[in-house]
Amino acid sequence: MKNRKAFVWLIIQLLIGTYGMAQKKPNVVIIISDDHAYQAIGAYGGFGHTPNIDRIAHEGIVFNRAYVNNSICGPARATLLTGKYSHKNGFKDNETSNFDFSQNSFVKELQRVGYRTAWIGKIHLGHALQGFDYYDILPGQGHYFNPDFISSSGRSRAEGYVSDIVTDKAISWLDSAAGERPFCLVIGHKATHRTWMPDLQDLGKHDQDQLERPATFADEYAGREAARVQEMSIEKDLRMGYDLKMFESVEAMMQDGNFSRMNETQKKAYVDYYRPIYNAYRHKNLSGRALAEWKFRRYMIDYLNTAESMDRNIGRVLDYLDEKELTDNTLVIYLSDQGFYMGEHGWFDKRFMYEESFRTPLVVRMPGTIRAGAHTEAQVVNADIAPTILELAGVQAPADMQGKSFVPVLRHPKSTHRPHIYYHYYENGEHAVSPHFGVSDGRYKLIRFYTRVHGWELYDLKSDPQELKNVYHDRNYKKTVDMMKRKLADEIAHFDDQEARLIMDQPMD
Repeated sequence: MKNRKAFVWLIIQLLIGTYGMAQKKPNVVIIISDDHAYQAIGAYGGFGHTPNIDRIAHEGIVFNRAYVNNSICGPARATLLTGKYSHKNGFKDNETSNFDFSQNSFVKELQRVGYRTAWIGKIHLGHALQGFDYYDILPGQGHYFNPDFISSSGRSRAEGYVSDIVTDKAISWLDSAAGERPFCLVIGHKATHRTWMPDLQDLGKHDQDQLERPATFADEYAGREAARVQEMSIEKDLRMGYDLKMFESVEAMMQDGNFSRMNETQKKAYVDYYRPIYNAYRHKNLSGRALAEWKFRRYMIDYLNTAESMDRNIGRVLDYLDEKELTDNTLVIYLSDQGFYMGEHGWFDKRFMYEESFRTPLVVRMPGTIRAGAHTEAQVVNADIAPTILELAGVQAPADMQGKSFVPVLRHPKSTHRPHIYYHYYENGEHAVSPHFGVSDGRYKLIRFYTRVHGWELYDLKSDPQELKNVYHDRNYKKTVDMMKRKLADEIAHFDDQEARLIMDQPMD
């Protein structure tokens, strides 16, 4: 009898010990925005009003050199989930790819060790999710007002503004999930994606801001053919109606799908705000450079006003963690799916390997692991996030994950991580950006364009941080070209990118 009691006591102690160990596993909250530029974030010295993103930064670490492997919406999220580059996870572009959710992901690995998992908001990878105990996602790009959602219960429409609704759903799930098991929640915001539609309370917030045009706004793309033939120019390609809400009539405005789904209160607020702006614009009779500068200002105002609601809702999530005493054991990651052009080179959108779209904001908070107010110059890529989360959760990363955990950087911000960042962009359609791949070592950047435009570009980021001068054919950089080609070949081999290998071996026309 004594032996039996002792055995039962031992089992109970083992279960208590296991439970205690499980409780030490950190919760994970990933907040991923869409097209949010680091230039528009206060923590990066930017011009935006982002007190809650800045709060994560001030209480954690700012990555000054975080990059993406493929600067476009769906592929960036596929890489986040799988820790693999696009050619390995199968989702290369938004136009032709279908994501295979049956492949492994970091959330499936977390599930295996007892995590509850959820994705709420934009995912842009289809609807057949796996690895999540719960999901409630936007179809495709989603809408800013009265958006549809898809969950295991089917499709439904929610009344209100998308950033508020996504956050309401996220907090509701946290209420149900927080408990004895650790959780992992991904919050996918639609903001700040085109067409930049602010919440009603944010209309007009940045209308009086001094918004300086970037020094490269009037770039003429000398020596850069791919940059010259793109179709993401604020002057030529930003649409007056669709993008800037400058419709010729209220009737025309309401025929647009973004407005026809609005309720009467929402419609009235938008008409009352935008029609006076349209009337003033018509009175000015602008053209040429003056029109381009006017369009730039309107684009920036809408973009910053749209970001206001997203940042405010990020604050709601942080406050929830505080109120529920979850902050000390929760890893919080904020990032965008890639960077974005705020008028640099005269552009909006992303896609290119140039710094503004290649580089993404990344701020991370985890009390006890990360020293508050830290900054790091360590180069990381979005494929590194999955293995980092798994290491912090005490889980061995799968062998086929190509990312590399940057936990050492979280603990020691002066650590180095990746000496080189490899990039490959595939989409050969919207915005006429030529497919390309390349490598950056932080000082030099080598890019190989193919399909639409064929050619090489090399930039010396120390002497030319704005990437205006392609020095690939400069004799003074011949040794640098050779060095960077060797680095590029090494990265292609390391990531097993056979398509890039074949293209690199092809002679130029």
